Amino acid sequence: MLELFIQSFVVYFVVVDPLGNGPIFLSLTQSQNTKEKIQTSIEAVSIATIILISFSVIGKFILSYLSISLASFRIAGGLILFIIALEMLFNKRQERKEQIANEVKDKVSIFPLAIPILSGPAAITSIIVIMSDIGENIVYQLVSIASLISVMLITLVLFIIISKSGDFINKKIVNVFSRVIAIILAALSVQYIIDGLLEIF
Repeated sequence: MLELFIQSFVVYFVVVDPLGNGPIFLSLTQSQNTKEKIQTSIEAVSIATIILISFSVIGKFILSYLSISLASFRIAGGLILFIIALEMLFNKRQERKEQIANEVKDKVSIFPLAIPILSGPAAITSIIVIMSDIGENIVYQLVSIASLISVMLITLVLFIIISKSGDFINKKIVNVFSRVIAIILAALSVQYIIDGLLEIF
């Protein structure tokens, strides 16, 4: 179970990207005071967590209803994650998130923070694939969800720290860390594709 927790934790940490989203959160909430920033961070992380847990429960039913095989979804998910990994390597993902942040002026906790920055396609795809691989084992499913909640709690703590100290994160350090994460994500995406192809053939 510890191995499953660690594996799930790594995947969720990569796709949710708490450190990479820190500067985005700071940019989106720059006009808010500290109390408002903390409230925004709690709302955004809570909504994103509910969305992802919901997909962990109903994801397999959606695939079944649409007659999509897990192998096909795994390959599609692997391709999406690989594209995101390339974007992270060349800093395109961060630029796109910053562009969204600059365009949004309304309440930001739901959009774009909760969706699509925290619970985007990569996170949704990953949680459906992981929960489908686990199968019907309730204990393992709870372990996976616990790892997701752990990542979201880390995200919340980081956002609260940023709310109280905007200079906490150095952008250069974030860029270096994001590229390391991108390499891990690329390897995971390739593994998803290989697993899907092996299942088909």
